[in-house]
Amino acid sequence: MTNPAWQDILLPPDNEDNVWELFHENSKIGRHTRALSNDEVRRRMQEFYESLPFEGYPIVEMPATTLRLERTLTEAITSRVSVRQFRPRSLTLLEAATLLHHAYGITRDNQGTSFPRPFRVAPSGGALYPLEIFLHSSQIEGLQPGLYHYNPTRNHLRLLGEGDATGVIAQKLVQPEVARDASLVVFLTAVFERSVFKYGDRGYRFIFLEAGHVAQNLNLVSNALGLGCLNIGGYFDREVDDFLGLDGLTHSTVYLIAIGKPAKELGNPS
Repeated sequence: MTNPAWQDILLPPDNEDNVWELFHENSKIGRHTRALSNDEVRRRMQEFYESLPFEGYPIVEMPATTLRLERTLTEAITSRVSVRQFRPRSLTLLEAATLLHHAYGITRDNQGTSFPRPFRVAPSGGALYPLEIFLHSSQIEGLQPGLYHYNPTRNHLRLLGEGDATGVIAQKLVQPEVARDASLVVFLTAVFERSVFKYGDRGYRFIFLEAGHVAQNLNLVSNALGLGCLNIGGYFDREVDDFLGLDGLTHSTVYLIAIGKPAKELGNPS
């Protein structure tokens, strides 16, 4: 059996170099850094899917409209907290559609601009949109339990894996209890080449900034819907990538977010 590809580039545990220092210094922009032309960018973008299609998997069409958010932006921001305990509560498909659209949905086309893609709710370096959204839930009304992929360009879900995998996901987290009662677990993944072909190592930085934008959207919209939200950085990367069917190098998980009904009254923001 051959070793996974990541083993060929993994630095040994006793390596004296700090990887973050090497990356940060080598991803800085210089005055003479060559930039691709708009035509070159468009040509390269034609090589990439706007969103992974997962052709052949069952489709779930999402509602064309979303819920009106009654809470003001100020209220949503100032009352946001990290919820670490949830109580079981089903979401409606309309609530799920509202969360996903406000996280990474398309808001306007790119006609008359030099940008290669329609624009979305979250800012993206060069409007390249390298992120993909996967989600798992056993608590969405009218939706069978399973692992899904969200396609913003077509506003639908693809069912990638049937069955409740809550227990499986929990074991891939540093804190397993986080996933057990959440109504929804969102996986933000990155197709790195969509960004780094244009920006090089700097593009890798941009990807994580973008994931933060999307996660903040989910935090605020969850709060506005009366739901709790927890951003998860403590997960076993390779195990999560395996669960999602990603190779872990060209396409890998960069962030997880758990969403559900808070188990108790919310305390001080954290």
